[in-house]
Amino acid sequence: MYDICIIGAGPAGISSAVYAASRGLRTIVLEEKAVGGLLGSVSTVTHYAGIFEGETGSTFADRLRKQAEQAGVEIVMEKVIKAELKEPVKRITTEQSVYEAKAVIIAAGTKARKLGIPGEETFFGKGTGLNASRDAARYEGKDLFVVGGADGAIKEALFLAKYARKLTIIHFEDQLGAIPEFTSKVEKTKNIEVRLHSRLTEIRGKEAADTLVLTDEHTKEQEIIHAEGCGVFIYAGSVPNTELYPELAKQDGYLVTDEKQNTGIPGVYAAGDICVKQVRQAATAVSDGAIAAINAAAYVRSL
Repeated sequence: MYDICIIGAGPAGISSAVYAASRGLRTIVLEEKAVGGLLGSVSTVTHYAGIFEGETGSTFADRLRKQAEQAGVEIVMEKVIKAELKEPVKRITTEQSVYEAKAVIIAAGTKARKLGIPGEETFFGKGTGLNASRDAARYEGKDLFVVGGADGAIKEALFLAKYARKLTIIHFEDQLGAIPEFTSKVEKTKNIEVRLHSRLTEIRGKEAADTLVLTDEHTKEQEIIHAEGCGVFIYAGSVPNTELYPELAKQDGYLVTDEKQNTGIPGVYAAGDICVKQVRQAATAVSDGAIAAINAAAYVRSL
């Protein structure tokens, strides 16, 4: 029996864990893949107070893990497959075990949205479905393509451009949606080309992806680009990992919480990108985690 069980070890989950442990509560964090969540896989971490110069997702995630462990938090790498939340004692089932807790904080974050186009699954790991931080060096000197125009996509594009012969940003809108800090750097990077009002509609190839089909959003005309040995990095947004929580209120798939991060079921809280919120950033995730843990701790003490 734990006081608090936290699902997810991204910034929100680790923040929750540190605050819960500081209040003397027996705390466990369940994580399917790796500490750090999606942030742990990015090439660089920006706009977060207190980061080191040259901070990467990997170094940031490592510091999150060390901080939690030093606080006495137990981190278990297991995939959660079932959550029973309505009873006073919550039961969280993983592929290996069953955990019971007086309170639960759901910080399971989001997963990358897929384009759903022909060839995306066929060439996953063979030129598509790539991770910039992990895979950039493998494609050094090749033509690289980044699909997406928001901050995350453009930040990764700038990182990838250091390895690419030529990097093409493909974005379906008429202008990039990234902040000026990133777009100004794109304009100054000589080997980056921006293809606006263009949508990637098919990926073709033999053993690996080597041909892209682009469709112009205005004219609907198609263009075929051949690029042997290319790498396609897709940043089409994300979807929340809320499938395991049908009893919780949702809006557009995200969990609805109040100002205390309460989901509406006593003893069940949510934090981070999985929640309905205006801004999804590491800074706001950490804030959510602190609020959720402080209120979850108060709930546990009241039992």
